[in-house]
Amino acid sequence: MTPEVEFDDAEWRRRLPAGRYEVLRRGGTEPAWSGELLHVDGDGVFRCAGCGAELFSSEAKFDSGSGWPSFDRALRDGTIVEVTDRSLFMTRTEIRCARCDGHLGHVFPDGPTDTGLRYCVNSLALEFDAGEAGGPDD
Repeated sequence: MTPEVEFDDAEWRRRLPAGRYEVLRRGGTEPAWSGELLHVDGDGVFRCAGCGAELFSSEAKFDSGSGWPSFDRALRDGTIVEVTDRSLFMTRTEIRCARCDGHLGHVFPDGPTDTGLRYCVNSLALEFDAGEAGGPDD
């Protein structure tokens, strides 16, 4: 996969605040319960904080009790790339933005809805556009 939005490391550092750079470009994780988007419940679209790609609808957001924003599905097919992550002595499925290859978080097969998925995402990897339409048909 070749991302549509590519910058060298120096340019990413220039474009992103330190916390966002650490999460999106270095695969970091913000502390649980610290993200400003954890309790955002209004209508809107969650975008990649690196490139602005639409990733999740507020309709897919739910409270997982994990301390990070959680969603049961991506906004559209092809917006999220899944990668096997074998760090921390376990195997998980990392999720990355398909447009810029930014690290978002992980997806787990323990979601409460019909998808059975829980996309666990760092707030620092997202921006929220309140009231913006978004969905498969937009």
